[in-house]
Amino acid sequence: SKCVIIQKNEVTLNPMTDTTTSKDPSTDPPPEKKPKNMMEQAPEEEWPEAWLMPEGECKDQKAANKREPNVPVSAADMKKLGICYWKMDADSYKYPTKAIPYDPKDAVDPKLSQLRDDRGYSYADIITVHPDHLPGFDDKIKAFFEEHIHDAEEIRYILGGSGYFDVRNLDDQWLRVHVKKGDLMTLPEGIYHRFTCDEKDLIHAMRLFIGQPVWTPFNRPCDEHVSRKKYVEAFEAKTISDEKKEE
Repeated sequence: SKCVIIQKNEVTLNPMTDTTTSKDPSTDPPPEKKPKNMMEQAPEEEWPEAWLMPEGECKDQKAANKREPNVPVSAADMKKLGICYWKMDADSYKYPTKAIPYDPKDAVDPKLSQLRDDRGYSYADIITVHPDHLPGFDDKIKAFFEEHIHDAEEIRYILGGSGYFDVRNLDDQWLRVHVKKGDLMTLPEGIYHRFTCDEKDLIHAMRLFIGQPVWTPFNRPCDEHVSRKKYVEAFEAKTISDEKKEE
């Protein structure tokens, strides 16, 4: 009869030679990680309305500033610029008028909690842009409307009110996005943009950030800034490459 001596390592029978072999546990492949179910962005039909602004100086930043006739911009075109969007339930949950900071772990909305975890948002604050709640309102609104970039992703969850995010498209035209209650939108690092309230002069928003918040704007021109170069390489250069492939 065949005698097998059990040692410290696991002993198995080799079916090819009918002899015993020792199995080293260190050679086992690592256990497979289950894929994380990331929250999908909103269907394109749920994205906020967007359009191209008229050429030239914007004389009234709070007006709609649509071309005649209007030139709408699709969700697909916004995605090409690196914009992301989720439709949230801002009606079912209460948030303070102002909280600096606001611990994102305090969020009781499960959808917001998942998005926070999916994207690694560790800081949040809540502000209300309104003459009664923001000292120096008029000056702040003018400052927000200066064209600039950031060296990090910009994340805004609109809890109430409404306003406009303007971003430059790949032809350097202004694209205006009308954000309202329930909209959560992100702008990629390095994209030229600006913000303003609309004619209602009210927007209640949560700002989210990965790590310690840095709100420093870098006003245009800043084409040599590392974040701007990163954006151009990631989106503008990729679009040119994709167009050549289609040809």
